[in-house]
Amino acid sequence: MNTTTKYAATALAAALGVTVLAGCGGADGGPAESGSSRDGGSTTVTLVSHDSFNVSESVLETFTEETGYTVELLKSGDAGAALNQEILTKGSPRGDVFFGVDNTLLSRALDNGIFTAYEAKGLDRVADGVQQDDQHRVTPVDTGDICVNYDKKYFADKKLAPPQTFEDLVEPAYKDLLVTENAATSSPGLGFLLGTIATQGEDGYEAYWKKLEANGVKVVDGWEQAYNEEFSGSAGGRKAKADRPLVVSYASSPPVEVLYADPQPKEAPTGVATGTCFRQTEYAGLLTGAKNEAGGKALLDFMISKTFQEDMPLNMFVNPVVAEAELPGLFTEFGEKVETPATVAPEKIAANREQWVRSWHSLVVK
Repeated sequence: MNTTTKYAATALAAALGVTVLAGCGGADGGPAESGSSRDGGSTTVTLVSHDSFNVSESVLETFTEETGYTVELLKSGDAGAALNQEILTKGSPRGDVFFGVDNTLLSRALDNGIFTAYEAKGLDRVADGVQQDDQHRVTPVDTGDICVNYDKKYFADKKLAPPQTFEDLVEPAYKDLLVTENAATSSPGLGFLLGTIATQGEDGYEAYWKKLEANGVKVVDGWEQAYNEEFSGSAGGRKAKADRPLVVSYASSPPVEVLYADPQPKEAPTGVATGTCFRQTEYAGLLTGAKNEAGGKALLDFMISKTFQEDMPLNMFVNPVVAEAELPGLFTEFGEKVETPATVAPEKIAANREQWVRSWHSLVVK
């Protein structure tokens, strides 16, 4: 899903791969005893995530003050790639908690048994609709909508109305304009594929993708490349002189372009085709074989606290799952609220995902 690290990642963090995000602290704000937490275990809890995870340092300092644990972050590429690594290391995980498996990949994670059941404290404040596992092997953390974004300047200059629906994207007027991500390796790419299945039907999505391919859709490995290198409406794309004014991203991407612009514009330079959206929910779970299980449980509790949930919108550009969490003005002013996103039932995704992706791959990836 969508975040500060997506749009403004630092070279240092990328080079190191592992970043310590909060210092040790005791209950009174002073240093915790070196090497041990309040329960006598390790003071470090390691969170494995996709590259898009981000949280304010002050929020993780609060976590440390409340629990005595320091968070260490291990970023592992896009969501699909990160999950693949955890499946390969099942039973001997690289960390304690994994964040970033979404509803498109959830069944794969659960079927491979990489999570240990834990019912996080405060789960009763999370809407039932996003809790997809009654065994509590995962905890819902955020929701967002995967949608086509468009470069407002391009369409204004061309005096061309931007597309708004999946059907629009195959029209000749939009030939060679769209870039999307690989559905086999990228969660937004898979979400976009599922959106086409939801709207075109299981019997119609392949014919739709043939039309999309004939209309010049470009497929790249992941979100970073699609948005920051290929999309002409992003800050990175403008700098790189990108030539694709349509990209599969998120309904919350426009606020990012406002937040990080200097000076900040009165209007976002990008828009959202609201008829192309697929609803995504992201989860976190305690990894089976975690070295710091107690710390992992404490972190899961914290991730659905009001403090963490209210920090997410302007750091990860996603929606909280806790109803009492308030959204910041910039997020609501420039973000797009999607009233009727496309959805596919989790059980249908579980039963058909691999087949759908194989079929898509044979049609689109040469």
